[in-house]
Amino acid sequence: MSGTAAASAAASCRFAHYFVVCGVDTDTGLEPDDGLCPFLRNTRGGEGSESFDQSPIRRSFKSKVLVHYPETTERSPFNKDAVNMLCMPRGLSFRTQADRLDPQFHSFTISFDDGTRSYGFVHTFYEEVTSAQIITAMQTLYQMHHVEHHSSSSASSPSSSSSSASSPSTCSMDSLVSSMDESDAESLAGVSGCLGCAGSFEPARDTLYVSKALCLISPLPFLQASRQFLSQLHQAVTSQTAPPLPLESYIHNILYEVPLPPPGRSLRFHGVQGPIVCQRPGADELPLGEYPLGEAFSLLGVDNMVQLLTCALLETQILLYSQDYQRLMTIAEGVTTLLFPFQWQHIYLPIVSTSLHHLLDAPVPFLMGIQRRDGAQRSSLHLPHEANLCFVDIDNHCVETPEDLPAFPDQAELVQELSEVLLRFGLSPQGGVITKPTTTSPRLSSLVLEDLMEDRRNGNLGGEELAVLERLQALAQRCGGGKMSDSGKTLGLFEEEEEELKSAKLNIQIREVFAGRFAAMFGRYEEFVIHSALDLDSWLSNREGTLNFDKGSFLSVQPVTHLRFLSRFLETSMFSFFVDGKVISHWADREPQQQLFDNRLERERLYDTDGVDSRNCSYRKCTTLFESAQAIEHRLLKADHTAIHPHLLDMRIGQGRHQPAIVSAVDQRETTRTKHTFARKNLRQAKLLDPSPEAVTQTHREFVDGLLSECRLKTKRMLMERMGKESAELGQGEANITGLQENTLIHSLCDLLERTWGHGLQLKQVKCCLIIPAELVICLGFNGSDQRTLDDGAVPLRGSLLQDVRFIQTMSEGLSDVGQARAWIHLALEKKMLSQHLKELLTNQELLRQLYKPHAFLLFEEEREQFLFHLLSLNTVDYLCFTHVFTSISIQYRVAIIPMKKLSIAMATVNPWVCVSGELGDSGVRQIPKNTQEIFFQCKNLGRLSTLQLGQENSGLLAKCLIDSVMVYNEITGHTYKFPCGRWLGKGVGDGSLERVLIGQLVSPGGEEDAGRWTGTPPELASPSQAVRAVLGSLGIQEDMREAANNLVKYFHKHEQERGNLTVLLCGEGGLVPSLEKFLLHGLKTNRLFQRNVFVWDFVEKAVASMETDDQMGDLHGSTLTKGPPCDSLCHYVNAINVSPRNIGKEGKFQLFVCLGIRDQLLFQWLPLLAECPLTARTYEEGALLRDRAAVHSLSRMLHTLNEFTIILETALVKGVDL
Repeated sequence: MSGTAAASAAASCRFAHYFVVCGVDTDTGLEPDDGLCPFLRNTRGGEGSESFDQSPIRRSFKSKVLVHYPETTERSPFNKDAVNMLCMPRGLSFRTQADRLDPQFHSFTISFDDGTRSYGFVHTFYEEVTSAQIITAMQTLYQMHHVEHHSSSSASSPSSSSSSASSPSTCSMDSLVSSMDESDAESLAGVSGCLGCAGSFEPARDTLYVSKALCLISPLPFLQASRQFLSQLHQAVTSQTAPPLPLESYIHNILYEVPLPPPGRSLRFHGVQGPIVCQRPGADELPLGEYPLGEAFSLLGVDNMVQLLTCALLETQILLYSQDYQRLMTIAEGVTTLLFPFQWQHIYLPIVSTSLHHLLDAPVPFLMGIQRRDGAQRSSLHLPHEANLCFVDIDNHCVETPEDLPAFPDQAELVQELSEVLLRFGLSPQGGVITKPTTTSPRLSSLVLEDLMEDRRNGNLGGEELAVLERLQALAQRCGGGKMSDSGKTLGLFEEEEEELKSAKLNIQIREVFAGRFAAMFGRYEEFVIHSALDLDSWLSNREGTLNFDKGSFLSVQPVTHLRFLSRFLETSMFSFFVDGKVISHWADREPQQQLFDNRLERERLYDTDGVDSRNCSYRKCTTLFESAQAIEHRLLKADHTAIHPHLLDMRIGQGRHQPAIVSAVDQRETTRTKHTFARKNLRQAKLLDPSPEAVTQTHREFVDGLLSECRLKTKRMLMERMGKESAELGQGEANITGLQENTLIHSLCDLLERTWGHGLQLKQVKCCLIIPAELVICLGFNGSDQRTLDDGAVPLRGSLLQDVRFIQTMSEGLSDVGQARAWIHLALEKKMLSQHLKELLTNQELLRQLYKPHAFLLFEEEREQFLFHLLSLNTVDYLCFTHVFTSISIQYRVAIIPMKKLSIAMATVNPWVCVSGELGDSGVRQIPKNTQEIFFQCKNLGRLSTLQLGQENSGLLAKCLIDSVMVYNEITGHTYKFPCGRWLGKGVGDGSLERVLIGQLVSPGGEEDAGRWTGTPPELASPSQAVRAVLGSLGIQEDMREAANNLVKYFHKHEQERGNLTVLLCGEGGLVPSLEKFLLHGLKTNRLFQRNVFVWDFVEKAVASMETDDQMGDLHGSTLTKGPPCDSLCHYVNAINVSPRNIGKEGKFQLFVCLGIRDQLLFQWLPLLAECPLTARTYEEGALLRDRAAVHSLSRMLHTLNEFTIILETALVKGVDL
């Protein structure tokens, strides 16, 4: 191994990478930290900027990194600005002896582009200012503030404003403080201070203190150990007693001589005032997570924490809000820890300083935290977009979730199990409990005699030191400080140690509960991973268009109650990254978390022999809670290894070399398999911490590119899902549940549009960036009379846009602003007007520049046009998203009867009526006025239309007409349904029907009535045409019959919500009724002239009459028919249909005959009876299918397979028949 590689490997296995000190730089003086947060209401003395109305003693000033060791490391370069910003997010704070000077602790994390993180642990304390320059500068600032404040308060309002305008700003005065001469400061000394006022400062009376931060940066979240080390270091600085060694020795020791604990082991090293123990989980345990989940659950409660985790899993924007920086980290790290085996893929900044508040404008998922200022309220915080935001007010124990958030699978059972775990540790599941802050005083660790002997063997302890410690141990035992174990070697735990152990055990048990839930939900995920690439390079080159997971099949085997959550979760980046890792594992090493998860699943499968169906399995509690807790307890009670003790140095800090100590070289060996880290989709995390204008501009430019790319991928995904190409490629098209996934994709499209329209939006007073669409229309200056043309010369349909807006506003659904905006998107998408409407809203460029900041997506013309073009591609498919979601609204329909043109005058002789039926109900009978051909009516949303009953009341011989079709228009969504007829309606013509049941087909919105224009989506099957039939070959007819039966079988094997319309499969074109009609028409003799239509019902009636006659005369002996229940049921059903009061004609009667027979599981028995009837030989030709025993037997068996399904017929099909 080369020297560089060796140094890099050494740095990677250190306990700590850097030691940093931040504070005031006496050389540069005081610089005001004047970063403003544009999302906070700028009120006097309230939340917002560091108001210059405040006393200088209450303002924030820029801090600096005073020193850091080492300079840098190869694998973890030191980011000076980022570390300074995160160590002191609010900059320098000044205090006097009248203020509280308690030290504070917080931590932070820095994410790198490869997904790894470093953790910083910060101990902030106040030290006395000894620099005369700083004291003078603070005194000068205070006197200037006092003069300005006194003059502004004594002056009248008009004069005050003019005086304020003419006087130099406080900010400019602050910036000059460091360069002021002492004589200049003395010139203000005559101004009397406000003695006794809060925030006052007088050097002769007050002692000035300034904040200072000690920071330790580690590759792993060793929270407790780092906190103890920094606390001991600070106490050594402030203690009257000098430490045993110079402080540099302890810093050098932790940087260069304390290694990471080996996996599955614990390590003891020495701080300034006592030993410190840290531990690291083994390869078969959950990753290290020391942030106290007990505190997180105590602050928010179990219900809120589960909702917060649900938001994280669905990748909503999450904003944490608290006065305490460490609470922000505790909640953020707690949530991301509970995501195992998944990993957060987006912006992760649990602490966002004021200079980074522009990131709150990010139009991407994020998990960020901002500090609440003193006395601030939630109402004072205004964010660019909140429609998909989860706002977590930690201090007030409140979680505001987005609308329509699905419940976590088995949420009630999960909450109950978590509550039981918390109660075992004495914590309330309700939350709202303020936990006591952990003391920062040093502790006496429990020492184990065996460990001490090991230290002596390693040369770390001398015999004299060991003897002293043995005497202390014996003394503690005699004083009752602890109880001896059976081996008589261990001391009891002190109170603080007990709390730490309790917290660690609670952490692992809560994490095991969630890990168990994910194992239950995704225990079979490997069966649905698709391995289509031959090698890694080909997979990487086609990654964007490659389908790696069969989502439809996976969802089809999940419990119904889990589908809303799972369908959305499968579309997240974290799940995509997880599946990508599984695919890549064929050629490279798996992610450690995925390897651990897969091992756990394999172990569970070995012990799980029940083979319970995942759709019906009950909730199982986690069974590994105590086992996991015992492993941690064992490591914390007995340290496995001891690091080299601190010692006197003969060099400067930073010149040392890492000592591997007891860490085996085996732990650092490289694996033989190739490791491959593929590019992540998230932004460059390191760049996000750069507050420079150039970096901010570049960041928002990346946001713009990301939104455009997301729109392209999302629209492509929606098109593939709608057209069924994905299912066809997988060869499992019938297993997917398109409707559920379609709703999920549309929901994500709404989220994308909200984030796009919210990017760079100026401060507003509404929650959703698409607001109520009418507000957008009004604010962009549109009105109904404006007919300006677009760039392509087309006149925009402003009437349609305004009409849609007004309809959404008048809907009686009680929708919020967000709900109305999403309803508008659903409606525009269903009408194929989404791209057009959005383009209209963006025509007023001048107003757009007023509403949006320069970096906003909508101000990038080229990207905006590409965005709209991708949305325009959605017009190639049909959606019923508005119709299916808003089922209780009232819709206006228009029905038009289209007669044959050459006989249209015949409509004057009939008095027609219609009854329209859909998925959600029917309209009832609607009478069409005489001499008219259309009618308007309002009724509750019928859903997707399926059938239409058309009839007439006039039974006279002249009351007849030839109907071409009936058109039904949804006046709200623009959808047109065509119900082909092509038959006579009237007595004495055709089959003499006065009522027909027609099957509908969806025509593209806005299509011409008779244009026959189809969309890319396959059209719905229509009613069978009754034109002159060409006699098909017997093989073709049997194939049609098999296809019709197969479609019915596939229908019932789909999820209930995705089955579509059964009536179409029974009566529509290619359905069971027309296919069976073709079968029975094959070879049927006719003596009618001019080859007029013949009807199968005539043969059925005659066959039944023949059976009844032969039965009465006892003439069945010459026939193969046997009298029995099948024969009785056939006769009973045919007679019941004939005596029905409905005038549905012969075709309608045959359709009813088949539908009732298949519903009541009798049709497979009736067909052989008809074939064996003596009349059949006289009525059919020799080669007819009905006279072919093999064909009849095959058809009967095929129909028998349908008996296992429960068939429910539409009311329109069976109305008037009581069977």
